[in-house]
Amino acid sequence: MKSEAAMTLGLRLHVLSYVIANPAQIVVWWFATPDHFFWPVWSILGWGVGLAFHVWATRRFLAGSHRAGQPHPGR
Repeated sequence: MKSEAAMTLGLRLHVLSYVIANPAQIVVWWFATPDHFFWPVWSILGWGVGLAFHVWATRRFLAGSHRAGQPHPGR
């Protein structure tokens, strides 16, 4: 099982790559085909869905790992 630090680092790298790559695609679109359909929208939305699931899974994992160290109520 991965550690909390590894999960957090993986998520941060995923967000960083999303923030760098998508504006780069927009720049390519702007210079190559500005008068055509805004094609970067497909990767921005698709990757955004994947990133949202990554955030959700990481938060759920971290919340579960914090609860695992606490005693159960009534015990």
